[in-house]
Amino acid sequence: MKERRVVVTGMGAISPLGLSVPELWQGIVEARSGVGPLTLFDPTGFDTRFAAEVKGFDPANFMDRKEARRTDRFVQLAVAASNEALHHSGLKITEANRDEIGVFIASGIGGIGTLSEQLDVLRARGPGRISPFLIPSMITNLAAGQVSIVSGARGPSYCLTSACASSAHAIGEAAETIRRGWAKAVIVGGSEASITPIGIAGFNAMRALSTNNDQMATASRPFDATRDGFVMGEGAASLILEDAEEAMNRGATILAEVVGYASTSDAYHISNLSEDGEGVARAIRLALKRAEITPDQVDYINAHATSTPAGDPVESLAIKQVFGGRETAPPISASKSQFGHLLGAAGAIETVVGVLAMQHNLLPATINLTSPDPACDLDYVPNIPRPGQINVVLSNSFGFGGHNVCLVLKRFVA
Repeated sequence: MKERRVVVTGMGAISPLGLSVPELWQGIVEARSGVGPLTLFDPTGFDTRFAAEVKGFDPANFMDRKEARRTDRFVQLAVAASNEALHHSGLKITEANRDEIGVFIASGIGGIGTLSEQLDVLRARGPGRISPFLIPSMITNLAAGQVSIVSGARGPSYCLTSACASSAHAIGEAAETIRRGWAKAVIVGGSEASITPIGIAGFNAMRALSTNNDQMATASRPFDATRDGFVMGEGAASLILEDAEEAMNRGATILAEVVGYASTSDAYHISNLSEDGEGVARAIRLALKRAEITPDQVDYINAHATSTPAGDPVESLAIKQVFGGRETAPPISASKSQFGHLLGAAGAIETVVGVLAMQHNLLPATINLTSPDPACDLDYVPNIPRPGQINVVLSNSFGFGGHNVCLVLKRFVA
């Protein structure tokens, strides 16, 4: 039996660079930073007083206002991004096909905002005043649940949680679900809304966040020698994956093909990458092998690169193990330099950026890279995007606990 091919036919994004995929791409083209002072809560007394927030988002533009009041922000963002992706794809969900369309929406943390608010209610007013919507609003699978309800899709549906690798895992597993013939299409992505007092305080306690409050807009600086931690971001991204034959039969515009996926574990540390880069390099090699792509065929890598002192050199080392040094490795960029770290949604939004880069043959920049780290000595497309023929894109995502995911996408040829 001929193996099913899996293609991308639609994308949606709600991000610190804008409330749609075109706005996201415009921000990438302009090499603009989405980082600024915290406004979602008063950060007085916090070590970090800035983040990459989604601005101007009104959930009532995407879902029933009453329902929006009952759902956490991460669910609202997921519904909005998925609505855009479905519209972009032209895929109509009907009685005839709804049982064959799945929904995989990942989240690393879920409704931490709602949980925090209701804990305050519990302490101040007692257990009798807790909202009955606390649990169905905060649990991580409810983004997938709400997208299923809003869209009408009744195929395979669940949430993957593997910290910051969550939505990359979701994309890989959605593609495999289609290859197995268990679904003809999947709405897949990730959503996160963790810019809350407990979220910022928790990552501050780990010393994971940048505390560069005097240089907020440039605080996310992957591969730079002066980096001091990641910048918290929020948002959601969704993609429509389809069986290629089904997509062509309905006349869909095909944006890219998902050709490779691999997942490995470092089995090393609860929050740090293995210092030898072996787990990351193994994920990259496996994904390329499954894609039947050789390293020299890769035109662009969207790195996980969070701007932490320990993480960026390990990823660079792993890339060199697979691709060689600066002369042979492809151009690399760190999208988190522009919109921060979306945690469980990072893999999805960075996959969207990779597809857009391929569509426009433009290598996104790693902004704020002014003092290169000698340990990070590859081509990171510093500060300014540049033209480049892109036919194969590789996207890396890593999560606390040692989870490594690599996705390979290429330009579709029928």
